Amino acid sequence: MKVVFFGTPQFAVPCLEMLLADGEIEVLAVVTQPDKRRRRGNQLIPSAVKSVALAHNLPVWQPRRVKKDPETLTKLRQSGADAFVVTAYGQILSPEILEMPPLGCINVHASLLPKYRGAAPIQWCLYNGEAETGVTTMLMDAGMDTGPMLLKAHTPIELLENAHHLAQTEASLGARLLVETLLKLKRGQVQPIPQDDSQASYAPLIKKEDYKLDWSRSAIALHNQIRGFFPNCVARFRGQDLKAIATAPVGDEYWEQLPPSFSVLEHTWPALYSGSGTPGEVVSIAKHIGPIVKTGEGFLLLQQVQLAGKRAQSGWDFANGTHLQVGDVFENG
Repeated sequence: MKVVFFGTPQFAVPCLEMLLADGEIEVLAVVTQPDKRRRRGNQLIPSAVKSVALAHNLPVWQPRRVKKDPETLTKLRQSGADAFVVTAYGQILSPEILEMPPLGCINVHASLLPKYRGAAPIQWCLYNGEAETGVTTMLMDAGMDTGPMLLKAHTPIELLENAHHLAQTEASLGARLLVETLLKLKRGQVQPIPQDDSQASYAPLIKKEDYKLDWSRSAIALHNQIRGFFPNCVARFRGQDLKAIATAPVGDEYWEQLPPSFSVLEHTWPALYSGSGTPGEVVSIAKHIGPIVKTGEGFLLLQQVQLAGKRAQSGWDFANGTHLQVGDVFENG
């Protein structure tokens, strides 16, 4: 099975590595986004996928616009690939490219399609508080994640799991599913299934305003926003931006979903809980744990935060360093 791999960020790396490790699959070349200038010194930094490709002596093609780059189009047409594999590449493939390989273009999408089509399925899945997600392999068509589905793999979502952790889980899950999909497709053991458009939902690009916290929302809604858009959600504290990096909704309805490390908090909850306060107000400070904030509905523990210009720190260190007091108020972002 000969393939050309399209991918760019770290999320795509496990897929490429799994293909390279399989004896029945040959990766002919890798297509990835052009190097970008990042970090101090404005250095050109290769994509995560390019770094892996070079380590395996694979040809790397980096067109600025793949569908309008004559040289890359010629290489793709002459590659002899049975299929093109696409995982978080970052550019839209033209109908011309989609029709080149005999077995089509196979995409690894980080949701259970047709739910969460689009650019940020992991983030919006967490934002909406889903209890389960997964990965879908599909045959690409001209639409946005609308092509017929091939295989799916499911994974549960834990209450404290954030977008970074879930992306790692999904990347590994997707890599295994991709190899299974390609081999079954080669052997005629999988049949494409059309998506039910009536069940579709979308996961658009995240905007700056999506990061702003509003303490009048419920504790679980704020927590889902913070872990979904990790690590960028922001509130205000004493006139400065404050990033909320890790949180936990606390109270009787959540203890069973939280890890054993929260048992101390559970046992002292009757003494900590007052039931009063206004949204954004610190109602208690759990020793060695962190501040507990009243929301529009319920209470939110700040496990890890980051003041503007400072390093990230635990909620307890933040409370000590700022001399935080019960009655202090966090403002909306």
